[in-house]
Amino acid sequence: MDPAAIPALFSSLQIPNNHTSVGLSNLVSSNAQARALFHHKRMPDRGWSDLQIQRLLLELSVLDTNCEETTKCQLSSGSNGFSHRWTGAGEREGRVYSTLVSQRHFGFGHGIGRSGDVMEAQPKAVGSSALLRLALRLTLDAVRRGAGLNGQVGKGDRPSGPASFGTLLPVCTGMSMALVLSGLRDRARKLDAAVSETSDGDSSPPERNIVLWSRIDQKSCYKAILSAGLRCIVLPTRAHPDTDEVSTDLQALEEALDEYGNSILAVLTTTSCFCPRVPDEVDAVAKMIKTWNDGTSGAGISHVINHAYGLQCQATNKLLNRACTIGRVDAIICSTDKNFLVPVGGALIMSPDSNVIESISKNYPGRASASPMIDLFITLLSMGLDGYKYVLEERKRLTNLFQERFESVANSFGERILVCPRNTISFGVTLDGLGGSNGANDDSEILHQKEQNKLTTKFGSMLFTRCISGTRIVPRNETKTISGHTFQGFGSSHNHYPHAYMTAACAVGMGEGEMNEFFLRLEKSWKDYYAKREKERKKKASTSN
Repeated sequence: MDPAAIPALFSSLQIPNNHTSVGLSNLVSSNAQARALFHHKRMPDRGWSDLQIQRLLLELSVLDTNCEETTKCQLSSGSNGFSHRWTGAGEREGRVYSTLVSQRHFGFGHGIGRSGDVMEAQPKAVGSSALLRLALRLTLDAVRRGAGLNGQVGKGDRPSGPASFGTLLPVCTGMSMALVLSGLRDRARKLDAAVSETSDGDSSPPERNIVLWSRIDQKSCYKAILSAGLRCIVLPTRAHPDTDEVSTDLQALEEALDEYGNSILAVLTTTSCFCPRVPDEVDAVAKMIKTWNDGTSGAGISHVINHAYGLQCQATNKLLNRACTIGRVDAIICSTDKNFLVPVGGALIMSPDSNVIESISKNYPGRASASPMIDLFITLLSMGLDGYKYVLEERKRLTNLFQERFESVANSFGERILVCPRNTISFGVTLDGLGGSNGANDDSEILHQKEQNKLTTKFGSMLFTRCISGTRIVPRNETKTISGHTFQGFGSSHNHYPHAYMTAACAVGMGEGEMNEFFLRLEKSWKDYYAKREKERKKKASTSN
């Protein structure tokens, strides 16, 4: 409704002008907030109310050509004529049968992007297109002003920041990684072919089909590389001599760069990982890749960083800023659910280079679901910048408390915390005592490794049945084969990690009450485990006698 017309319209209903002006002020204020959002394209400082967000979503959905329709209402028109403004004669017209489904999506039915580019505007869905562009701008604003990633576009010799450009993908981290690698491969082929055409010799462009992957024991990373049709070279990790950390083996990376050379498409590193693995030294890796590329022509070797849930950690964000300053970084992959507290299903891809983002966006096949973007858009407006900063600061405040409580519980059962100072999200404690004959550090009986591991993983089952989720129980010397490659010591990201251990995360969204309850349940579960083991030991002793 046009605010300028409201006084005359309401006056015709004999509503006093002074009453109308009160209500009109609310409408003017709400419209001003929406205009400010479109003008500044950044998160509001204070979060919007649900009513404000719903109003904006419905106004945007009205701009799409399917806004009036559900399949049910069109099918019911019958012989009474067709009263709707748009008629759809295509195979995909945003028709939705269920009114409940339509309401769940606020009337958005066309999805996002077009077959040529996931970020491209749709003629039939200008509202959906506007929502996608706004969602991206709000997300980049959140990671710049909230998480602390640099977003300036470099001028002259000044490098661009990691959050200079971005795109949103409606798939999880692993599939996003495959799409990123595919986009980089297409871009590399074009750049290498251009160099080959201008060279004097008859050399053909290199076939870049290898990804060097700094080992992190998460199946999705490895599978993403294979899904992109690429060959994965797993680089070993290095156990730190003075701590319990497992980290980047820079010497192994340097040797692999020399061995595989121009056959390498990219190096894949990780900054968010389970303890005892700590973030890769992405600044040193970026510098090493830049140095190697300086002596070559063409696309060079790319650097992709798996920053899945790293936005919540200030230290790793600073590491990314430094990596982009001193070396080469092509793409950074972040999960939307782990960082922004939305349902699973979306990813943010950032880059200092707009051309990289364009290649990735154009590599997405077909249109995409708008659901993850709607969820993200709603959440960012609901949080506001102040709300987003609060959840980050609250996680930071709880980190030391979490570590102290974890250490205290572990010590009371003869275990210790793993010393991994460079990982401030995931924490670990040893479980070496769980494999003993009576659940304690008793050397009277040494069980076979498989039996020890079975006892260790049994503790994890007990935690889950007591409604504790998210912890990881990692026995010693486990092996796992994924798509033909065997990983020794799987779970620890190292072939010969000396401890069995468990991990738990102090992640964004956890409150102090939930944290306290977790440690109460953990302590009780540990006691129950030992009590059960002791009962089994006595029963075994009595039957043997």
